[in-house]
Amino acid sequence: MARLSFGVAGALPKETIAEIAGALGGLGFVGLWTNDTPGGDGLAGLAGAAAATETLDLGVGVVPLDRRPAPSVLTSVRQHALPEARLTLGVGSGQARASLNLVEDGVRSLRAGLGSGARIVVGALGPRMIDLAGRVADGVLLNWITAPAAAEAATAVRASAAENGRPTPRVVVYVRVALPAAAPRLREEADRYGRFPAYAAHFRRMGVEAIDTAVLLGQDPASERLRALTDTVDEVVLRAITATDDPRDYIALAAAGAAALGASR
Repeated sequence: MARLSFGVAGALPKETIAEIAGALGGLGFVGLWTNDTPGGDGLAGLAGAAAATETLDLGVGVVPLDRRPAPSVLTSVRQHALPEARLTLGVGSGQARASLNLVEDGVRSLRAGLGSGARIVVGALGPRMIDLAGRVADGVLLNWITAPAAAEAATAVRASAAENGRPTPRVVVYVRVALPAAAPRLREEADRYGRFPAYAAHFRRMGVEAIDTAVLLGQDPASERLRALTDTVDEVVLRAITATDDPRDYIALAAAGAAALGASR
């Protein structure tokens, strides 16, 4: 079974992220991930988690390199004293047109500036970015994706790495999850992503709507849909959508997700 991690918005207060991180280990989670958005610095958010636990792996997914170039990412990692041995940096192209070149150059620059323990994964939707992840990065981060499409992407990125004589890459999937009380927010999030042109094309390729890739816990198919992903990839990140930003809502969601996958032990 894949490793199980939990994901939150980087815009959350560091104190909230720290409280959530402190509860995750006891629920069977191995990592905490944050988003990076214009209104929320994902790397700063990870500093809260790093202070709260010495065992959780830490990830950010993804930093758009058109908005935050590699040198500024390296500066932020050092500024927040993030433990590189536990760190995974997810990077993507954002809205850049020359996206492949930007990401390739960014990955190489980050690799040169980071210690050997840190890992770099590429956020990818289409086949060319997935191929690039296998050629230059330590793995790929997939988002808003069905289990069959994730399996296809995993095969492709591993083949790309093998063809280029590189180690087997890590395949990470973000899956939006919510409890019934947060169903309207989950739908709002799905609809918002569905309006982005790159994601709209992604959903057309898979033949689904954005909401079809999300999981509403408490419904009968929820466990099966999550398990289908854990059988395919190396790490599943339950990206939390909650009714409020109270840390208790996040911890309740984490517990429900862990129970759905039998992760508690």
